[in-house]
Amino acid sequence: MQLQRLLSFTRKAVDEYDMIQEGDHIAVGISGGKDSLTLLYALHGLKRFYPKHFELSAVTVDLGFENFDLSPIQDLCKELGIPYRIVKSEIYHILFDVRKEANPCSLCAKMRKGALNDAVKEMGCNKVAYAHHKDDIIETMLLSLIFEGRFHSFSPKTYLDRMDLTVIRPIMFIDEKDVIGFKNKYDLPVVKSKCPVDGYTKRQYAKELVKQLNEEHPGARERMFHAVLNGNIKGWPERIPHIR
Repeated sequence: MQLQRLLSFTRKAVDEYDMIQEGDHIAVGISGGKDSLTLLYALHGLKRFYPKHFELSAVTVDLGFENFDLSPIQDLCKELGIPYRIVKSEIYHILFDVRKEANPCSLCAKMRKGALNDAVKEMGCNKVAYAHHKDDIIETMLLSLIFEGRFHSFSPKTYLDRMDLTVIRPIMFIDEKDVIGFKNKYDLPVVKSKCPVDGYTKRQYAKELVKQLNEEHPGARERMFHAVLNGNIKGWPERIPHIR
């Protein structure tokens, strides 16, 4: 995927869900993976020409894995001129050594987001951008149906009133395969996850299920995505027609 295509889909999301206002200071949550680095490039590129001016920072919550070298991310942020903060934590130690969690993903996500949001507020940001793409939204909807019995997925924009912080998801219209293509084309400095349960989660199950459904019923994946967009899900903002 070319940078121009990435920026086009990012602007589509930002415009249709009114994600950015004049004077915003947006923190990009960086995990070190392909998705968050693609998001960083997307917002850095958008900042150059978007009519509403905004500031951009980046932040990573270091979960405490051994040999988790974030220097490639530091170098990238320096190259792009984006302030970057690393938040040290003992989340790995708490989950795997103290609590010995068999299914740590939900608690890990909660602790990680809490640490991230606290850091974002300390940095003076009023918004935080998460790197959830189209496939994430579809998979979350499927997981919600199967395990919670409700039709739900990530919202493009969510206001956290207790934190006075707005979460936005600017790459929600971008396919994961295009994120992979962008990573390869622009040689993004991905820092591989050290998580011992990576690839063995319910989300991985949902990913494989969506792939299977789409192979057996071509177009099913896109239909599921549009069902989410048109599903009147509680908490989702109103969609603004994309006219430019």
